[in-house]
Amino acid sequence: MRTKIDTTKWERGEQYAFFKQFTEPFFGITVQVDCTTVYNRAKANEDSFFLTYLHDALRAANEVEVFRYRIVDNEVYLYDEVHASPTINRPNGTFGFAYMNYYADKQIFFAEAKSEIESVQQSTSLLPASNSENVLHISALPWLDFTSMSHARNFDFPDSCPKVSFGKVMEENGRKRMAVSIHGHHALMDGYHVSQFVERFQELLNEQ
Repeated sequence: MRTKIDTTKWERGEQYAFFKQFTEPFFGITVQVDCTTVYNRAKANEDSFFLTYLHDALRAANEVEVFRYRIVDNEVYLYDEVHASPTINRPNGTFGFAYMNYYADKQIFFAEAKSEIESVQQSTSLLPASNSENVLHISALPWLDFTSMSHARNFDFPDSCPKVSFGKVMEENGRKRMAVSIHGHHALMDGYHVSQFVERFQELLNEQ
């Protein structure tokens, strides 16, 4: 479900009108998060570390309202919920796009996501069986500790989905950290909103 936003009465209507005209309206910020607790939690529960922090990221995105805004046919909509469209790596070095529904219940999310990962890894197809606007574009680069990132884009194709990328887990002074890159459409969000997402994401990562 989604709700149409009247941009003439929207509090960020001027920002929307300004940035939606840009050839490249996306901006990107890379931060470091402490992933010590979530890493230990996943290992203790014998859960996938990737799916554990992905669930936390989806929960944070669903709680920070602007991450649920999308531009569709030149109209702004607020979706009730957003899900994940991650890249899934294959043993042969290629990857495929997946689609994962978000569920508040982690075990339901884990079970469905694991099935989707297996399906993509056994396929040679690039594109997922289903896709929609109310997703986060997710990628994980567990081999690389990056400090910035840019994304390949087709500027002829309208896109307003946030993009979140996760890097290699690094250990320093007994703590684990991970780079996280967040790209957002500037007509829909600002750096302040990215900071809200990062703060909430870190809180969830810190939960025992």
